[in-house]
Amino acid sequence: MVDLRVLSGDEVTDEPLGWPVRSHTLLGGGLVSDFVRDEVETPAGEVMRRDYLLHPGAVGIIALDDAERVVVVRQLRHPVGFRLVEPPAGLIDAGETSWVDAARRELAEEVELAASDWRILVDYMTSPGCLQETLRVYLARGLTPTGRPDGFVVEHEEADMDVCLVALDDLVDAIYAGRIQNPTMVAGALAAYAALRTGRVESLRPADAPWPARAVKEQRDARIHALGGETRPR
Repeated sequence: MVDLRVLSGDEVTDEPLGWPVRSHTLLGGGLVSDFVRDEVETPAGEVMRRDYLLHPGAVGIIALDDAERVVVVRQLRHPVGFRLVEPPAGLIDAGETSWVDAARRELAEEVELAASDWRILVDYMTSPGCLQETLRVYLARGLTPTGRPDGFVVEHEEADMDVCLVALDDLVDAIYAGRIQNPTMVAGALAAYAALRTGRVESLRPADAPWPARAVKEQRDARIHALGGETRPR
């Protein structure tokens, strides 16, 4: 066995770190994300170029009923050419600072449900080598019907998606069989399954727990502004 350092439990954590950015250039703007290039100085004094997408961040919801069935939507995703089985999820709106409120909004908008019990399942970074997106997945229970928020209009892909229930066990089986590919669905369903089967639900983080990645994003965006670059992902 290779002699590797063994991290202690407290050391198993992602660490905020940034190397100096010499320049930040907008290569192209879009409806949701801007494509940018940074010139970054390494500790060795070299300069590397990194192209990536800015992103406002998002939330997802594993909405679980009393029979351990998960509320899912089936929605076309044009870039990959699939109709995916997904949890209710969506972008964090400009000005939203309560992530659980963003999740409540998305749950009402997409599937017309409210929940009385909210807890955090997982935080993750969708594709950190090329995309700024950070995503928080909630476990929502105590489901009740509700109306969509005033002014919300169902359009485009959402106008053609359907809302279904899937037994959590069946969902996990489909993930391991390779039939479910949406990352929020995979991460959220497996986290919910593990939490329920190992008795961790009551010790999950509260819905309003800090989200360090968001603070790091704000700091990085502020530095980009200071360089005269764009930070308008929406």
